[in-house]
Amino acid sequence: RRSSDLVIERALYNGINSGMSLDGTTYCYRNPLAFDPSLYDKARGEQIRNPWYDTTCCPPNLERTFGSLPGYFYSTSEDGIYSHLYDNSELNWHLESGVGLKITQKTNYPWDGGVEIAVAPAEASEFSFYLRIPGWADHAQVTVNAKPIEAAKPGEYLPIRRRWSSGDVIRMQLEIVPQVIEANPRVADDSGRVAIQRGPLIYCLEEIDQPTGVSLSDVAVNPGRHPAEQFQSEFRNDLLGGMVVLHHSGAVFEREASEKELYSRYGREPKTRRVPLTFIPYYAWANRQATSMQVWNLLQT
Repeated sequence: RRSSDLVIERALYNGINSGMSLDGTTYCYRNPLAFDPSLYDKARGEQIRNPWYDTTCCPPNLERTFGSLPGYFYSTSEDGIYSHLYDNSELNWHLESGVGLKITQKTNYPWDGGVEIAVAPAEASEFSFYLRIPGWADHAQVTVNAKPIEAAKPGEYLPIRRRWSSGDVIRMQLEIVPQVIEANPRVADDSGRVAIQRGPLIYCLEEIDQPTGVSLSDVAVNPGRHPAEQFQSEFRNDLLGGMVVLHHSGAVFEREASEKELYSRYGREPKTRRVPLTFIPYYAWANRQATSMQVWNLLQT
């Protein structure tokens, strides 16, 4: 069975989570993939995040989604239980046979890929534990009581059928590395651009994190032949509640826009210079001062 992680997990960690500010007091009514604060009329009080809106649809729906999250983690079927999401949590429920079941998760997901799941049925029972292997995870190692379980495939549920007893432990180790994403070529606005993700998190550039004078519209990334090696991960405990940021040696085009005519004949390769870039998770954008942001960045060829 294929998992729906490309919809559920991506939406929760990115689109939904970015809709509310980190302090829980302001909201984005839309989640743009690029933002220019100069397009907002400050004199009229226009800003991307606001405490409330005349049409009160999205903010309360966002709160209801967060409030209902426990119901998204697991589901049951006649032959067992499905694990959908990963976070520190505890389930006290029962199998469809009526046998009580306690499941405890310990993890630092999504910052790293280690997940420990303690399975404790009220009495020893045979059933299947369906473990979701995220679609972005190229490599996943799974063990039960330290014994390897084979056949884990990205984007599918791994069925683990056995007689479960209290004290059984599933351990999953996912390889979480930066990945470069490209859009379908028919998406014209993203042609020649790429986005960066790490695990389930989509990353973006905010101008506040880049060297002074660097405009995001002039920035390009160079993923090379091995993209995971071109983006360095760093956990910043002091930034926006603690997060993994990505560092990349990108390029900035020296366009000399102020000296050029509106139209001119193309006759040379554009000049570029190296520039250090810092990416943050998209969910945390617009939580500091008003600054430009973009998810899809030019691809340096």
